[in-house]
Amino acid sequence: MVHALTSAYICIAMDMTRRDIHNSEIPALCRSCEVRHKGMCGALTPDELTQLSRHTRQVAQAVGEELVGESTDVAAYDNVMRGVVKLSKTLEDGRQQIVGLQFAPDLVGRLYATESPITAEAASDVELCRVPKAMLERLLEQNPALRKRLMDQSLRELDEARDWMVTLGRKTASEKVASLLLLIATHLEPDARDDRRVFDLPMSRLDIADYLGLTIETVSRQLSKLKSAGIITITANRHIDVPSLARLRARCG
Repeated sequence: MVHALTSAYICIAMDMTRRDIHNSEIPALCRSCEVRHKGMCGALTPDELTQLSRHTRQVAQAVGEELVGESTDVAAYDNVMRGVVKLSKTLEDGRQQIVGLQFAPDLVGRLYATESPITAEAASDVELCRVPKAMLERLLEQNPALRKRLMDQSLRELDEARDWMVTLGRKTASEKVASLLLLIATHLEPDARDDRRVFDLPMSRLDIADYLGLTIETVSRQLSKLKSAGIITITANRHIDVPSLARLRARCG
């Protein structure tokens, strides 16, 4: 009897230790997510996170793959875990304009919309957490903190869109390219403590030209000027090293 009680006590103690080590309140699907605390899930209780995880799935999409098409029915939202998503609008004659970029931990998709107003496409290889539309909207009704967090994201995107209107309407070609590099550098590593950033461009020269309203030749020329001035170094055409964000920011006008 004593032996049985001792064994039971050991098993309980080991289980409690195991639960503490792995934080058993957090669903297994969510434990490896690097942006869980920064994104919408940071506003959820463990019970809500468990409820949500039963309906979500993690997906990986390669550069160029479409997440959602313009005017298509919205069945789910994508929470960006890693990588960059580009948003675009298409005119009736087929011309396309990139209208925004989204980074981890942004939520891709317009809340409560039945149809997507934009096309969302992987600008780089991306990892996403796909959340059913009905499930997320139900949680929004129950959780004020989640509503505020997603509203804050929407307001930040609105502020960035207004800033980008100034960039496109008033800045020189050099300032436009520098502004885009600054946008990417600060969003890919928002918590970096030093002034240096190293990243791979998630967009081709053609996409950059489209986004900035420039020609490919102008984009290449301005990147070369930034390189010659020591503001950036470029390796293998897309690997960018920014030794000083302050110097890059000074080039943004």
